[in-house]
Amino acid sequence: MLKGIVIAGTGSGVGKTSITVGLMRRLSRKAKVQGFKVGPDFIDPMYHKSATGRHSRNLDSFMMSRDTVKNVAFCGSKDADISIVEGVRGLYEGSSGKDDSGSTAEIAKILGFPVVLVVNARSLTRSAAAMVKGFMAYDKDIEIAGVILNNVSGTQHENKLRDAMRGSDVPVLGMVRRNAEHKIPERHLGLNTDESGSRQMLDGMESLTDDVDIDSLVGMCRDTVSDSIRCPYKRRNSGLKAAVPMDDAFCFYYRENIECLEASGIRVEYFSPLNGDPLPNADIYYLGGGYPELYTERLSENTDFFQGLNTACCDNKVIIGECGGMLSMCSSIECGGKVCDAAGIFGAKARMVGKRHGPAYIEARPNKNCVLFRETVRGHAFHYSDVDTAPGCVFGLDIERGIGMNGMRDGLINMNSMGSYMHQHALSAKDWAGGIAERCG
Repeated sequence: MLKGIVIAGTGSGVGKTSITVGLMRRLSRKAKVQGFKVGPDFIDPMYHKSATGRHSRNLDSFMMSRDTVKNVAFCGSKDADISIVEGVRGLYEGSSGKDDSGSTAEIAKILGFPVVLVVNARSLTRSAAAMVKGFMAYDKDIEIAGVILNNVSGTQHENKLRDAMRGSDVPVLGMVRRNAEHKIPERHLGLNTDESGSRQMLDGMESLTDDVDIDSLVGMCRDTVSDSIRCPYKRRNSGLKAAVPMDDAFCFYYRENIECLEASGIRVEYFSPLNGDPLPNADIYYLGGGYPELYTERLSENTDFFQGLNTACCDNKVIIGECGGMLSMCSSIECGGKVCDAAGIFGAKARMVGKRHGPAYIEARPNKNCVLFRETVRGHAFHYSDVDTAPGCVFGLDIERGIGMNGMRDGLINMNSMGSYMHQHALSAKDWAGGIAERCG
C-alpha cells in the first residue's frame, strides 16, 4: 500500500521546495514521512532527508521505466505512513512539448496520486484563480485536490484571494505569507546544500506552513496498491568494500546507486576528506559530485586523499568519479584564477568557467575501452567547467544523447579508473554494479 500526494508548482521559483520541506517536517513530528523528488536533483532530497530523517529518492521516467518508478516509490515507502512527492518546474513541464513525458504530471499519473498546486500569488488576486482553473482544465486525468497560495502580502491580499478562489472549485489549503528570511539561499548549482543540517533554516521553512491545513492535506492523500513489488537490484555476494566520500565537497549521489553496490555484497564506508579523514583501504572508490572546486585548498592539505587516490589507481583499484568527483581525478582544478593540484589520475586540467549547460539528460553506451560498465546507461549532467585533456586520452563512453566531456565522448579512462561528467543512475541498467564487481574479482 502506498499513500501519498504530489506537491507541484505552476512553474519554477514559486516556493514549492520551501513549502514541501516545511510540510514534511510538520508531518514528521507525528508520522513517518517518505520524501521523493521528480527529476534529476541531488539538493532538494538533502532537505527532504533533513526534514524527515529518511533518505529521499528521485522519480524520473527518463532514467527509469514506468514500472521501475512505481517500484522505487513502493520500496522506498516501506514502513512509511505517508509519501510526499515534490515536483519539478511547472506541473506540466517535461522533456517534450507534445506530451507529459518527464513531467510531474506523468509521475502523478504513474503513482495515482492527487496534486496540491503551489501558486505564487505575489501581486495576483483573480488572476491566481484563473491560473488554477486553467491548470485544472488542461489535463482531466490530473486531480488537483488543493491549492497553496504563496507570497501573500497581508490580510487585505488574503481576503481578496479568498474571494477570487471561491469560484475555482478547489479548496485553498493555506496562504503562505511573504517572508524573504525563510527562502533557501542559492548556489551556482541551485539550492544550497544542507549537509550542516541548519535547524534555523528548517524551523523557518516549517513556520511558513503554519497556516496550511495539514489535516485536510493528509485527508487528500490517496492509497494505491501494486502486486509486483520486488527488489530492483541484482544480488550477489562479492565480499568487496567501497569507500565513498560524503561531505560538502562530495555529496551528490543517487541513493539507488549506493543500494545497488550494497546489493552486490559491497560494503560501503563513508569518510570525509574535508575533515581530514584518511583514504580508507578499499577495493572501490566512488567519488560523487558536489563542490570540490570550493574546497581544493582544504582537500589538497589532506595529502593522503589525493595521493592515496593516485596510488590506488596505480594499484589497479577501481575508482569512479562523477562530475565533481571526476574533476578531483584530474591533475589540477582552476577556480577563480587559482590553480590547485588534484589527484592526477588523468592527464587533464579542469577549469571552472560558469554555467555551460545543464541539467541535461545523458544516455551513454560503454565502448571497448570501458572495463567497469557493460550496458547503456542513463543519467544527467551539469557543465560548470571545462576539462582540457592531453593528447592520447582514452574515453570509455560514447554519448548517444546529450553532451559529454569531449563532444560525443565522456568517461576518461586510466587502468580501472573512470571519471565522467555524467551522473549515472543505477536503475537505468539491469545490472549496473555487475561490471564493477567482476573487475574487482
